[in-house]
Parts: sequence; C-alpha cells; structure tokens
Amino acid sequence: MHCRRCGTPLAKPGDYCLTCNTANCDAVVAVFEADRATLTYLDEDDVVGETTVTTIPESGDETKVVQLRNFAGLVADEIRRKRPETVYAAGERDPLRETRAQLHYEFYRVADDDPVAAVLDRRGERALEVVDIPPAEKLGGSHTTLIGDRKGRRAIGVVAGHPHVKKVIPGPIDAGGKGSQSGLRAKVTRADNNGNVRLLLRDGSSVQENRIVTTAMNRETGERVRDDLNDALREAELQDE
Repeated sequence: MHCRRCGTPLAKPGDYCLTCNTANCDAVVAVFEADRATLTYLDEDDVVGETTVTTIPESGDETKVVQLRNFAGLVADEIRRKRPETVYAAGERDPLRETRAQLHYEFYRVADDDPVAAVLDRRGERALEVVDIPPAEKLGGSHTTLIGDRKGRRAIGVVAGHPHVKKVIPGPIDAGGKGSQSGLRAKVTRADNNGNVRLLLRDGSSVQENRIVTTAMNRETGERVRDDLNDALREAELQDE
C-alpha cells in the first residue's frame, strides 16, 4: 500500500505516513480471542488492511499477567502505527482491557457478532459532537454529594470522561432502598427521546439518580452512548458482568 497523499510505500497497510504526516487509516477494529487479536483498518467506509497478532496463553498467575501485558503491548504497537482517531473493540475482556489501558485513543466496545460490520453501520450515521473539556468541568447541579465515596466519584468520572457526555447532574440521595452487600454498583438507564440518560448509583440501601446530558440527538443515538457508558463501567469493575 502507498500513502494516499504523497505515494510513499508503507511498510504495512494503513500505516501513518511519516514522510508527509498523513493518516491512511482513521479507525481500527480489534477483535480479541484468548490466543490472538485480529485488527482491521478502516479509512472512512473502506477496509484498507488487516493484521493478526498471536500469543500463547499462560495458566500460572504470574506468567499469565506477563503474557497478557506483552500480548496487549504488541496489539497496542500495531494500533499506534496507524494513529487512528478511534479504536473499536470486541471479544475477550482481559486482553481488551489491558490494551485499552496502554492506549490513549477513543476506545469503544462493539457487538461481538460481526464487529467490522457493526462499526461500518455506525460510521454511516451522522457523527455525534465531541465534548472536549475535562471531566471535572462537566459536573454541575445543586447536589454536590455523591454516594459510594471514592467509588462513587470514580463512576462519575468514568461517565464524565466519555466524549459524547456534555454534563453530569447529581441527584438527591434516597436512603430508603433495599440493602445490598455487593458494594457500589453503577448502571446507565435507557435513553429518553432527546438521547439523554441517567446514571443510577446504588450503595447498600442508598440510591442516587444522576442526570447525564449527552450530544445524542434522539433515542437511537442515545442508546449507543448508553451502551458505551455501561461497557466502560464494566471495564472499571463498577458493574456486574
């Protein structure tokens, strides 16, 4: 493959061209299995290449940690070669989570059935506005107390860090709910007609409903944001699998 701008030969399809500083791939779809990751490179609606990174799974506690970190590092290196705008991922959670931790790109989970098709369908829709402000500046409203202490703040931070979240408005705390011994749990509810959602925080017998204002324009696109947020909360171990 050659650079689409200057024609320089690229070492691998979709690589970022260092000669003219041009990206030849704007998204990567990463599908993880226990022993491999398949990376598909997209330029708008076109598939420009594919790479498979393999590994040998380990069973020991310490060796598994090292193997997983090294595997994710190889996948992350391949993705960095492309300098994409967005990474979409599906499949095994452990290598997905470790790879996500090693990268600094927008990173979204997609359906496991046919991840590439799901991404192409999503990219055909009108793009949602990105809110590029620090998560702390998205917190507002008259209620400033959050349940769950540090975990509650972390859940709010995960949600506020999403690029399609405009504002997080904490609600009052209801202490009359049914008690739970599982610690703080977080869940994002179904989107309303305007694409906004609510974050439910539950800690013991206390429940707090927090309003989340998104850049979605309707219920359908709001559901996409909701799915992303719930996936992020699961990745942060703040929600049951």
